[in-house]
Amino acid sequence: MKNILVVFTGGTFSMRIDEKTKSAIPFFNGDELVKMIPAARTLAKISVYEFGNYPGPHITPQLMLELSKKIDEFVKRNNVDGVIITHGTDTLEETAYFLDLTVKTEKPIVVIGAMKTSSEPDWDGPRNLLDAIHICNNANSQGIGVLVCLNGEINAASEVTKTHTEDVETFRSLDFGSLGFVDRGKVIYNRLPRKLETIKTEIINPNVDLIKVYAGMDEKFFQFSADRGVDGVVVEAMGVGNVPPPAFEGIKYIVKKNIPVVLVSRCPAGETLDIYGYPGAGKWLKQMGVIFTDYLNGQKARIKLMICLGLTRDQNELRKMF
Repeated sequence: MKNILVVFTGGTFSMRIDEKTKSAIPFFNGDELVKMIPAARTLAKISVYEFGNYPGPHITPQLMLELSKKIDEFVKRNNVDGVIITHGTDTLEETAYFLDLTVKTEKPIVVIGAMKTSSEPDWDGPRNLLDAIHICNNANSQGIGVLVCLNGEINAASEVTKTHTEDVETFRSLDFGSLGFVDRGKVIYNRLPRKLETIKTEIINPNVDLIKVYAGMDEKFFQFSADRGVDGVVVEAMGVGNVPPPAFEGIKYIVKKNIPVVLVSRCPAGETLDIYGYPGAGKWLKQMGVIFTDYLNGQKARIKLMICLGLTRDQNELRKMF
């Protein structure tokens, strides 16, 4: 039996319905949860590390960095064959991608969560934990980056996003589809992740804003960010990477202050391209020095930019990293 470490960070997985408020609140710790799923210990030698009990929205970039450093320590141990991280689903894709970029190992790392609390009859936490153990036990899970598994689907941390507010099938890779699935304990892989990369850094710079473009947008939010001393901005542009002309002027205001601007699309799938040449279009944004991304959404691009800014502020180097 393999030695699997479950790193507990909280989330809906740990919650139950409070009788007074009739709402979900954090309740169980990691040890208690594993004891509630006895089948887990029949599949592997399970140990638990209590990182914290955070609802998803309480996770910060600094906590992600602390978690990354702990995971990096754990995977170097001979008595750890794989790591499973329980996490709140609201920020799960961001933490998973952070770990994917900063932890280099051949050992499987699987991030899981739950969309239902333990008070509900269809609590999905147990299945997700058992599926993650099966993934860690499978030799094909080695060396393919951080994985995310809920509802039996295996996705790459670099590709997956939360697509529905409460559906158990919420985590999907919209551009390329899932890597595979777990069916009654059997792990099936259909493909490898499209891209694997590691950016090793001891520090990050979380002073990065994310601004979403909308019809009729002007320059005020861009100017506000620049004037408040932001160190980087991610812009969720329209379509393949276009903005209204007044918003273009706002982006120009940031660029002139030598603040890196990374461009993504507000569309749920697809990449950014400089194929249009009208005022505010991608051609002029790229010519201005805006950094285009490759199939990253806004929240993931922000994670990557804050990690990269921990290493350099040279925009040519940042452009290469993206």
